[in-house]
Amino acid sequence: MAERYWIETLGCPKNQVDSDKLVGTLTVDGFEAAASPEEADLVVVNTCAFIEAARQESIDTVLALSDTRREGARLVVTGCMAERYGDELAEALPEVDLVAPFGASLYGRPAVAGIAAATVPERTPVTLGTKPNSAVTVPDFDLLNLPRPHASAPWSYVKVAEGCDRNCGFCAIPSFRGKQRSRSTDSILAEVDALGAADGSLAEVVLVAQDLSSYALDRSTGRVEPRIDGPAVGGRRPIVSLVEAVSERVRWTRLLYLYPSTLDDALVEAILATGVPYFDLSLQHVSRPLLKRMRRWGEGDRFLDHIASIRSAEPTSAFRSSFIVGYPGETEADHDHLLAWIEEAQLDWVGFFPFSNEAGTYAADLDGQVSEDLVTERIRECTELQDGITARRREALIGATVEVLVDRPGEARTYREAPEIDGIVTVPVDLPVGQFTQVVVTDSDGPDLVAELPVDGGTQRSVVAAAVGR
Repeated sequence: MAERYWIETLGCPKNQVDSDKLVGTLTVDGFEAAASPEEADLVVVNTCAFIEAARQESIDTVLALSDTRREGARLVVTGCMAERYGDELAEALPEVDLVAPFGASLYGRPAVAGIAAATVPERTPVTLGTKPNSAVTVPDFDLLNLPRPHASAPWSYVKVAEGCDRNCGFCAIPSFRGKQRSRSTDSILAEVDALGAADGSLAEVVLVAQDLSSYALDRSTGRVEPRIDGPAVGGRRPIVSLVEAVSERVRWTRLLYLYPSTLDDALVEAILATGVPYFDLSLQHVSRPLLKRMRRWGEGDRFLDHIASIRSAEPTSAFRSSFIVGYPGETEADHDHLLAWIEEAQLDWVGFFPFSNEAGTYAADLDGQVSEDLVTERIRECTELQDGITARRREALIGATVEVLVDRPGEARTYREAPEIDGIVTVPVDLPVGQFTQVVVTDSDGPDLVAELPVDGGTQRSVVAAAVGR
C-alpha cells in the first residue's frame, strides 16, 4: 500500500502554489493523498512567516498536528518559517522530524528531496543562514521549476516569480525569499495548459507573485524601475504580454498584488480586456510622510486619481487593497487621513493589518512606535467603516443579472470576488461546477450575495463554449 501524505497550507496564495508543486513531487514519489492528517504517514506544514500572528499560527498548527498524528507518522515543517528560521526552528520544535526549506539547499542537495523520507543526512538541524538580510542562495532545483497536478477546481493560482527586489521598510521577505527571479513565459503557459486550460476544464487563472506587476523586469533590459521616488517608465512591460497570453487560454485572468506605481495605462487596458476588471492594489497607507517612512511610492490623492481613471474606463471595476495600521510614526492625523480616504475611495474589499516589528527590517529600529491598544482601536475604526462600505456595495447588486463561475455545489463568484479572499455568491446547488451561468442577485449578507436563476431559466455556458465565444 502506498504511503499517504497530508499537507497543511498556511499564509498567502503563493504558499498554496508551493504546496501544489510539493503534491506533484510526492505523487511522482508514489505517495497518495490522505483523507485526514490522522491517517497520513507524512504530515507537512507549509508555514507563513510574514508577521508575528502568522508565525504563531504556524507554530500552533505544527504542535496540534504533532499531537494528533498517528504513531510512526513523520512531521515536516517547510515554507517561509523554514526559510527564515531553519536552525532555530529545528531546535525549538523537537517534535518535528525535519525542517525543510523550499528554496535553499540542504547539505548540498535540495531540501524538498528529503521531505518524503523526512530524514537529514547524518545530522540536524537544518542550516539556513537566519541572520536578517543574509544572502539567499538559489539552487538549480527550485519550486518554480516543479510540475503541478491538474487543477481540482475550475480556477487555479499560478505563481510567475519568486522573491522581491523592493526594500519596503516593514517587509522581511527579500531576506529569506531572495531577489525577484521570474519564470519564462513559455513555462508559465505550459503550466496553465497542464492545469486544465488545454482540455477546457480550467476557467480562471489567478496570477500571483510578491511583486506581480514587475514580472520579468529582472530578466529584461533598458527599463528604469524606480522603487520610491516615482512611477515606472519605459516601454511595453512583460506583465502585459503575459496577461494577454494567459487570457487567450482561459475565460478569466485575475491579477493579485499590484504595486501602484507599476499599474500603468497599458496594464490597466490589458486587465480590462480580460473581462475581469478587478484591481488588487498594494497601497499600505495614504499618508505621504508615512509612505516615505515605509519606503513606498505614492500618496492618497494620486491613488484616488488612479482609481477614478480606471472607473472612468470601466465603471463596474472592483477594487481590493490592504493597509498597515500602526506603522512607526503614524499620527492621529495620518489615521484620520486614512479614514477619510477610505470613505472617499469606496473600495469593494480592504484588509487592515497591525504593524508587525520584523527583526532586520528598516522599520524595526524606527522611533514613534504605536501602542498595541491604539493600533487595535484604529483597526476597529477602519474595519467598521469599510464593512459598511462593502455591505452597501453588495446591496447595490440586488436585482442585477450577473455572470458567475460555479466553484463548487451551491457556491459561485462573479469577477468581483477573488477566490478564497473575497465574498461568495450562494447559488442553487444543482448548477454544474465549472460552468459560467447567468443568475439574478436576490439578497446580500455582508460580503456575500444570494442569487437564483432568472425566471426563464437563464443560460448556461460551459467553460469550453465560453472560451471559444469570448
